[in-house]
Amino acid sequence: MSCCLLDFGRVQELRQVRDFLFPKRDNANPEGHKTKAENELTWDDSDWGSWENPERTEDGTQTEEEAQQQQDTSWLQDCVMSLSPCSDLLVIAGEHKAAFLSAKWRTDESGHEEMTLAVSWSGTLSVEEGECISSIICIPLASQKRSSTGRPDWTCIVVGFSSGYVRFYTESGVLLLAQLLHEDPVLRLKCRTYEIPRHPGVTEQHEELSILYRAALVTVDGFSLFQSLRACRNQVARAAAAGSDVIQPPPLAYKKFGLQDMDTITDHTSIGMSTLSVFDQMKNASVLGGFNTSVKGSPPAMSQYITVGGGPYTGFYYAVEGSSQPLLSHVALAVASKLTSALFNAASGWLGWKSKNEEESVQKQKPKVEPATPLPVRFGLPDSRRHGESICLSPCNTMAAVTDDFGRVTLLDVARSIAIRMWKGYRDAQLGWVQVSEARGERETATSPSMPRRHAQFLVIYAPRRGILEVWGTQHGPRVGAFTVGKQCRLLYAGHRLMGVNSVTSQGWQIHTQQMCLFDPCNGVLRAITIPFHLALSDKKSERAKDMHLLKRLTSLLRSREVEPALLESEAQSVLLDIKHPAIKKQALESLLSNKNAPVSCLTNVSRALLASLKEQDPEETDESLVQFCSSQLKLLQLYTDVQLLHTPDTSPSETEHLSVSGIEEDLARISPVLKQYTEINSRPCVSFAQDSAGPLPVRTFLSQLEWVDGELRVIKQPDTDWTQLGSFLFWGCLSGQSPLQRVCETLQESGISPQQLLSLLLTVWLNKEKEVLKCLDAVSNLHTLLFTISSMKGAVDESWDGQSVSPWWQQVRTACLQSESSGAALLAALVAYHVAKSAISRLAQSKFQEEWECVSLELEKWVVCIKQLEDVLALQTLLCLPSPQGSTGGAASRCSVKTLSESGRGGVADCVSKLIFRQGVFPESLKDILQRRVENPSTEQLSQQGGDERLEELLECVCQRFPNSLSPDVLFAHSSWEHVVQWNKDPEVGQYLEWSVEFLKMITNPHIQLGISAMMWHTFIVKRFSAAAFLMEKVGKAPKDRLCRRDVGMGDAALRSFLGSCVQLLQVLMEVSSSSFLPSFPFFSRADSGVEEVPAPDVCVEEVWSAAEGPVSIVELAMDQRSLHYPLVQHHCVLASLLHAAMTFSLRLKPLSLFDSKGKNAFFRDLTSIQLLPSGDTDPNLVALRQEFLMSVLTSWVKALAEAEENGVRQSITEDVWPSVCMELSSLLQVNTDILRRHLVCELYNQGLDLRAEEAMMEVQDKDVLGSQLLVLMGQRLSFSLLHSQTQTKPNMELLARLPPTLCTWLKAMDPSELRCPSVPLSQCGQLINKVIEMLPENHAQYSLALHLLEAVDSLQDEP
Repeated sequence: MSCCLLDFGRVQELRQVRDFLFPKRDNANPEGHKTKAENELTWDDSDWGSWENPERTEDGTQTEEEAQQQQDTSWLQDCVMSLSPCSDLLVIAGEHKAAFLSAKWRTDESGHEEMTLAVSWSGTLSVEEGECISSIICIPLASQKRSSTGRPDWTCIVVGFSSGYVRFYTESGVLLLAQLLHEDPVLRLKCRTYEIPRHPGVTEQHEELSILYRAALVTVDGFSLFQSLRACRNQVARAAAAGSDVIQPPPLAYKKFGLQDMDTITDHTSIGMSTLSVFDQMKNASVLGGFNTSVKGSPPAMSQYITVGGGPYTGFYYAVEGSSQPLLSHVALAVASKLTSALFNAASGWLGWKSKNEEESVQKQKPKVEPATPLPVRFGLPDSRRHGESICLSPCNTMAAVTDDFGRVTLLDVARSIAIRMWKGYRDAQLGWVQVSEARGERETATSPSMPRRHAQFLVIYAPRRGILEVWGTQHGPRVGAFTVGKQCRLLYAGHRLMGVNSVTSQGWQIHTQQMCLFDPCNGVLRAITIPFHLALSDKKSERAKDMHLLKRLTSLLRSREVEPALLESEAQSVLLDIKHPAIKKQALESLLSNKNAPVSCLTNVSRALLASLKEQDPEETDESLVQFCSSQLKLLQLYTDVQLLHTPDTSPSETEHLSVSGIEEDLARISPVLKQYTEINSRPCVSFAQDSAGPLPVRTFLSQLEWVDGELRVIKQPDTDWTQLGSFLFWGCLSGQSPLQRVCETLQESGISPQQLLSLLLTVWLNKEKEVLKCLDAVSNLHTLLFTISSMKGAVDESWDGQSVSPWWQQVRTACLQSESSGAALLAALVAYHVAKSAISRLAQSKFQEEWECVSLELEKWVVCIKQLEDVLALQTLLCLPSPQGSTGGAASRCSVKTLSESGRGGVADCVSKLIFRQGVFPESLKDILQRRVENPSTEQLSQQGGDERLEELLECVCQRFPNSLSPDVLFAHSSWEHVVQWNKDPEVGQYLEWSVEFLKMITNPHIQLGISAMMWHTFIVKRFSAAAFLMEKVGKAPKDRLCRRDVGMGDAALRSFLGSCVQLLQVLMEVSSSSFLPSFPFFSRADSGVEEVPAPDVCVEEVWSAAEGPVSIVELAMDQRSLHYPLVQHHCVLASLLHAAMTFSLRLKPLSLFDSKGKNAFFRDLTSIQLLPSGDTDPNLVALRQEFLMSVLTSWVKALAEAEENGVRQSITEDVWPSVCMELSSLLQVNTDILRRHLVCELYNQGLDLRAEEAMMEVQDKDVLGSQLLVLMGQRLSFSLLHSQTQTKPNMELLARLPPTLCTWLKAMDPSELRCPSVPLSQCGQLINKVIEMLPENHAQYSLALHLLEAVDSLQDEP
């Protein structure tokens, strides 16, 4: 327990701060460019402390590495720095710029949280030309909320400039106040905050901010400043929100003194208000006024100020209360436009935004500066050659430390105004104070329990030239700590705490402030110094200090790894016997017992010697708690030694034979197939670490997990404690057959540990070492022997237990088995415990009834249910542990227990299996076949050695047979559908997940479940993306590109195409299960003979042994609670989905919502259970024309795709062949003439050269006359291409053209064959086409004769060789 430096934070982006503050700074060492005139009376102390600085070479020069490091961090010495007392804000300023660094918490690589300070704002603070930053202070302001616990509300940054201005900023750089109190440069800013008086009668000090100029001192009342800052901050926020420009801030109350009778002043400190005693009042009056002076009746209250500088070296000023009236300042407030920036350039007016001319006039007029009240120095410490540089006041205002240019540090007694101590050899020293409170109970003797705690003050001196940080006890205490640190560090000491705290608000607060810290710019680390209170009491005669020295000696000995055991034992025993204080003696013994390198014999001998020495002492002087602790630890060490000796390898025959167990062989044979599969699946190689390997239990772990309480040995129960290692140490040798069971049990029983805790340890090691248990053949019989022996111990089974009630002993076993995820080991333990309990109940029944009756008890019924549940879980766990295919998603295999299944509700089993189905990638049809085989062969449960898919199918069939209700086909299909859509929602790019989800949905036979799952899928996962796709396509007017799809819908264009197809399928399922008897029947959009009302709702039931399951509502139960849907609205959405799917499939131009009127648009994306106002009656002809145009473009695109597929030899899929039928049904729903689409389809097929498909489609056309006229034109284009536009025109063709009638010839020349996509068609097909045309046209048709002429021309062409 000594002084230590602890890292509590780290400053990031230090190099960026340097580049921002000094962008053009020369990299050369600034120390080499500036020289400092040394006083001729000083001596050379350049080598002072050289023995503590090994980096310095013999000739006094620095090493290259040190010089380079100093060069990189020397810029910080020219900066002004200030750290908030709460350590949450650091300000670094140089010249006219500043950077604010705020605290953030991050987690490092090892998982520990670390506070870092990162740049939150940086910018230029100077406003007037040529002014520089001269002083900075951070003042945290306390929160005024009742719920506050002591954390600051916000932190104000006060900046003093060389122009005399003092400006106040927020953490984000927003300027709140700007005040010109004096026209000299600001030398130093200091703050005094409220401190709770430690003693009655101590004057309560008021808060204030003091500003030092060259010959003036301004003090701002803390209460006034606190209220003004809060008001300005609130007004700035309101002005930014309201857009106002001019804000009138409240005035500041301050006092201004003109310091007289000192040549130069460099620093100051404000002691606060004090009242002299009557004697001191009379003494001062006599000294100042002479013998005949008059004395006032009551001593006046005075404010004391101490300044340092030159002539005199230290000056003491006293301002009598009432001698200076408070002044009200005219504060200039700056507000940035909309608070977008905290940089206020010279063009911004202080009281709102003004024109350029007004701003120039305001800048030329400086604010009025109030005159100062003269304040003469009362007395000082004269030293003509010494010049003071800084002064640092102690936290309790009783002492102050002063540095000077002679390299001295002087300690002043503030009350007596004298120097009481001086240190030399500390040139350019930086000072700070640490106040330490005495811990509760640390004081050995106290006269009164209510006596206040003592406080100790330590002076911290940082000597940058020597690179050392020292801690000194005050007033005349020794050096209690020294640390070697860098030479470029900065000691950051605030000297104040939170502003705005008073005696009322501070009650119950825990104000977390840092007294001082050391900043190392080399690595950016902030270090806080920790000093124990007892160092203030340390001297050569202190027994506590001696004891602490002995404790440090023992600690350093235990840290060394290469110490001999004999030496460790002798040294540790000597130290423990020499320590006098009981608390330190106990701490030393605990350190020894927790050491990992100390052998058991050493610990036993030292503990025995210490116990003997304690018993030899006077009972009145002996600490009874230490005696009990030492005695209990000695008993634990003896138990550890005895158990360790019993587990040593023994070749002697076993003492007792294993008890014969009747019936357990049949149970093991029954579960053997599933258990064998479970063992094989779980025996795959896995990663293990060296520290996890089996080894002897360290004695310190053994001691840390056991304790003696009231004469009984107990296991320490902690939330994160793992008892597996302790249980393995006690029982694994017995379970593996390497240790004598009876002797181990007797030793443990004699130790005093309860049977219940022995049972917990035994079950813990059995359940947690499942792999080793399943490999050990004799483990089951050894477990039976151990369990039988422990159950026979006194206090295990309650003597009043009659077998007809539940025994707490056996309930403990069942609870452990039901909670364990090691299904195989849990089932084996339950079987063994069942037979042990059964034999105990049988013996109990025979002793009572003396007859051979078959015993029936509640306990055995509990065991039967438990074993049945464990068998079910074993089969389920075997299935869930199957290795996933390589590259599959869905996460790792989940493990389950009886408890987790019971708490997961009625759908827990189906949920686990559905996750496995997804992870294994089981096809919907494959799952359907497996479930059908289960129905056909309901009694097959034998598992064979198969691999891959066959093992999956057999295990799945086995689990389905064990859970016939929980895994009924509809339930499993519903959960599988839901799991696939959940996984699709996580990765929408894989459209197959959603397609399989809809396929599983179609397999559900019950319409209630099918309707509920479909509706939940639609409004949970589908409708949001579906509406985004519709709006996106409406916006771009065509099938969107991949980038737009990913931005708006969250998936690529290919995935969007699959998604829209699945939406169509899902909406069709919804229509099929909805009531639709009042609507026309369409194969793809409805099924009139289906409805939810026709089938009764199913009962969601589970197996009898799982009837007590409780937990969240299952998916099936949620589906049953869904309301019925509005069929026309579903059909309305299905039409839109089909249009979107068609546009994405064929990359067509479409604004889908523009094809509907206002009623249709408003009905989209509404809740499907609501009744919306849908379009009815005749539709606008313009909308019908747009719909017809789009459907015709779909048919055209389908024909093109069909021709390309046949040309490339690709077989057209079934889903792509349905597009003509879909278009025809859409035309009926969209009020488009279906016959027009059919004629268009026929013409497109002939245009593409697909005459056979065109003849099939021609049969459904109603208006043959119009179709005949259209085909006649197409036939003319074909013949025109053959006769006129062919590349090889033969002589017979030309002769035939000459023989044609002039009318026909003119008509053929007017034809444009370029409109044909396949103009080169065999003449045989042309002949069939013209015959079809003649059949369709009536004889009185105007073009009938033209068709006959075309027929003759085609026949003539066919007759040509």
